[in-house]
Amino acid sequence: MTTLSLNVPNFGTTLASDSYGKLVQVCQSAESAGFDRVLVTDHVVMGSDNSAYTWSAFPTEPDANWLEPLSVLAFVAGQTTTIRLGTGIVIAALRGGAVLAKTAATIDLLSRGRLDLGVGTGWQQREYDAAGMDFGKRGPLLDDALAICRALWTSAPASIDTPRLKFDDVYCAPRPATGIPIWVSGSLSKAVVRRVATWGDGWIPIMGATNDDLREGGALIRKAMADLGRDASTLDIRGRLTIVRASDGSIDLHATMLGAEELVEAGATDVLVALGALDPNPDEAMAVFGELASAFTSVTT
Repeated sequence: MTTLSLNVPNFGTTLASDSYGKLVQVCQSAESAGFDRVLVTDHVVMGSDNSAYTWSAFPTEPDANWLEPLSVLAFVAGQTTTIRLGTGIVIAALRGGAVLAKTAATIDLLSRGRLDLGVGTGWQQREYDAAGMDFGKRGPLLDDALAICRALWTSAPASIDTPRLKFDDVYCAPRPATGIPIWVSGSLSKAVVRRVATWGDGWIPIMGATNDDLREGGALIRKAMADLGRDASTLDIRGRLTIVRASDGSIDLHATMLGAEELVEAGATDVLVALGALDPNPDEAMAVFGELASAFTSVTT
C-alpha cells in the first residue's frame, strides 16, 4: 500500500492562529480527507547564519517560533484517531537515546501505535554546540541514539556495549507493542546506507532527490539490508510530490498524479506533499485535501 503524507509547518506564523489550533485543524482535516500521515520537523535552536541550509530559502527568521515536534505530535494525537503521526525529521542525538526512547514510546502508546519516528543528523552546528555535543561526530551520535532506542524498546532488561557507550540491567517502559517504525534521512553516503540498513524501516531521501536517486538508493539499501539478514522487501521510501499548476493557477490534478505515479514506479512507498505547496493560505489548502487524496488513491490502488 502506498501512503500519502502531509508536511505540516510547526514553525513560523502560517498555522499560529488560536495558539496553533489551526495546526490541529489542518491535521484533523487531513485525517478526514484520507491522508495517511502528518509530519512535523525539528530545530531546537537557530543561529543567525543558515547558509549551510542549501536546498532553498530557509523558511523562517532565526527568532521565529519553532515548536518542538514530539510535543506537537503528542498534542495532535489527543485530537485525532487514525492518522499516523511522524517526524520528518527529529534530530535524534540532541535528545539522547534514552530520553528519545521514552518519549517516543509514550507517544506511541497514547496514540494507539500511530507514531513514525523520522530521524537525521541535521545540518546546523549551532544545535550541537547548544547541546554540548560535537557536530563532527553527529553521525556516530545518531547511531548511538538509534541503538539505545532499539535496545530499550525490545529488551527488559536492556544492555548496550559499543566503543562509545555501555550500560546493562536497565528497564524502560512502556515499550512499543508492535515497534515504532524508524525512518532515516540522508543522501546515499555509505554511512547513511549502513544506518538505514541497520536501524531503519524507511529511508527519507535528501531534499532534491530525483526518481533515479530513489531507484539507486532503494537498490543499495535493500542489498545492505539483505547482507545483514534483514527482509529487504519491507523497506519504505519517501518521495516528494511536485504540485503542478494549470495556466489559471489551479492545481492540475492529472499532471500532479502523473508525478505521483512516477514516484511510485521509482520505488516510493510514501508520497509527501507540503501544505504550503497546495496553497499559502491554509484554509485554501484544506479545501483541496479531499480532491487530492481521492485522486491519489485512484492512481495508487
